[in-house]
Amino acid sequence: MDPIAKRHEEGVDQDARPACQGWAQRARHALRHGLELPEEWHRLSPAARRRFLRESFQAYTFLLPALVIIGVFHVFAIFYAVYISLHDWSILKEAYIGLANYSKLLADPEFRQSLLVTLWYVIGTVPVGLALSLGVAVLLFRPLRGVGFYRTLFFLPYITSLVAAAAVWQWMYNPDYGVLNLALARLGLPAQQWLLEPRGVFGLALAPLGISLPEWAAGPSLALVSIIVMSIWSGLGFNVIVYLAGLGSIPRELQEAARVDGAGEWQVFRQVTVPLLSPTTFFLVIIATIRAFQAFNQIYVMSPNDPTTRTLTMFIFQTFYGSSRAGYGAAAAMALFVILLLLTIAQMRLGQEKVHYG
Repeated sequence: MDPIAKRHEEGVDQDARPACQGWAQRARHALRHGLELPEEWHRLSPAARRRFLRESFQAYTFLLPALVIIGVFHVFAIFYAVYISLHDWSILKEAYIGLANYSKLLADPEFRQSLLVTLWYVIGTVPVGLALSLGVAVLLFRPLRGVGFYRTLFFLPYITSLVAAAAVWQWMYNPDYGVLNLALARLGLPAQQWLLEPRGVFGLALAPLGISLPEWAAGPSLALVSIIVMSIWSGLGFNVIVYLAGLGSIPRELQEAARVDGAGEWQVFRQVTVPLLSPTTFFLVIIATIRAFQAFNQIYVMSPNDPTTRTLTMFIFQTFYGSSRAGYGAAAAMALFVILLLLTIAQMRLGQEKVHYG
């Protein structure tokens, strides 16, 4: 029962206690929207009513600062960005041009290229990162010796400053003295340019065979793949912790019943564990997709000027601050907002059909 409702019922006769335990929530809803109060409200004593109103007012008072911050820095910012996107906006002038920025954006090859780079980044980080996280979580869920230490070890990259981590990875990728090329030299393999390589990884892989691919089929650049690897490493800890929580919520009886019926470990994992983890996976897919579309810090630190690593966020930043075209940058930001909104809605609808909640 609602604790507040339980206390307020002290002012009601024993025979007149509400039959429905959710009356307090319905009363708050009625007060917020000016609706008729539920029948249980009229059974309360005047003192209980005053106490209910006072505590409800206190609750909304505590929420008010957070609501103000969200309203100013999120809701207002969105509407202000829409306003700017409809203007030819710079430091010295502000002229209304309607949807001209949006029509220009759709015809801009640099915008389309940044959208393609973003899609490659999302494809590289979300499926691969979640699959790797699930595998690590399954291993760390077993009763291993020192498992707490390993869980902490995997979580450390997530709480490390992304800028500092990106700087370290940039040093590791250095073609002259980076540890990765030193390791390749020890193995007798040729050194790579890593963050300085604009050619696609598919084209690089097939080049020794004498196969040449057109630019559109060469895949993401090695520089972008290098950033993707760093991003997967950075976000692995969060995904693993969430998957561990999901694994802990699965009833062991279901897995034991499957084993009794003769199912092997792989069958138990594929037919029992994975379906019951679908709510967790669904949550992580949405979070990881949004995070991938909004990635900026590691790209800005590791490869700020390479067109093959310029995602939508980098395109917005360079348009807004580099060329001082605030209106055009705001239009690109709104395009990113619409893409994320539509993608999230599609994921939510698909999740309603595919997610199993036990």
